[in-house]
Amino acid sequence: MVVDFAASLRERFPAAEVSVAEPRGEVGIVVDAAAWHDSCRALRDEFGFEMLVDVCGVDCMGYGSDEWDTGVSSQGFSRGVSGKGPGRFRFGETSSEQVPQPQGVAEIAIPRQRFAVVAQLLSVRHNRRVRVSCFAPDDAFPVVDSVVDLWPVANWFEREAFDMFGIVFNGHPDLRRILTDYGFVGHPFRKDFPLIGNVEVRYDAELQRVVYEPVTSVEPRVNVPRVIRDDARYQTARGEDQDLKIDSGIGPAGAAR
Repeated sequence: MVVDFAASLRERFPAAEVSVAEPRGEVGIVVDAAAWHDSCRALRDEFGFEMLVDVCGVDCMGYGSDEWDTGVSSQGFSRGVSGKGPGRFRFGETSSEQVPQPQGVAEIAIPRQRFAVVAQLLSVRHNRRVRVSCFAPDDAFPVVDSVVDLWPVANWFEREAFDMFGIVFNGHPDLRRILTDYGFVGHPFRKDFPLIGNVEVRYDAELQRVVYEPVTSVEPRVNVPRVIRDDARYQTARGEDQDLKIDSGIGPAGAAR
């Protein structure tokens, strides 16, 4: 069924990229930004995807790069990072050059553009899901058509993507920040946004009002990825427990039992 559905998508959208993630059978389609709205309309009207589950933004800066050392050294497993990579810089130091570029990862398909919009669609009638996405053509000013007129629930989702990633949705009826403050500077989910933020808020007793100023009380932070490694301690403990129960023939008869 999944193969037939993917084939029908390829036939209906010949210019799009259709993929199937096995063994989960997740179907995804990447369309051009100019065809984003029309493709979403066709998925709703022709393929029965009457429900929009989610719309989110994606920042592909540095996609495929690995700045963390998680190998094995002479002292065991090591993990470390140096330099001012994603988010590890102060106010005014933001630069896309600080995000490492992928090296030696020819097998990874590097995205053509930086910002993408991803929508998760559900067809209750056909009990089927699809992930549809597109890349904004301009990294400096990412713009994608709004789908609020197709699925009204997209209203707040698109506002969140605008707030967090700075993606502008053309035709949105009320595109403004939804999670951050009105005076917030920047877009927090962008890879080049400092983890300590750009400004901090405090109450100025002399001015008798709240003031915004560059962050000075917080040191640059580092995101530590979760690394799951093979751990032989449990297997060793089970082996040692088994060894203690082996009858070596030494000692009183029946002691091992």
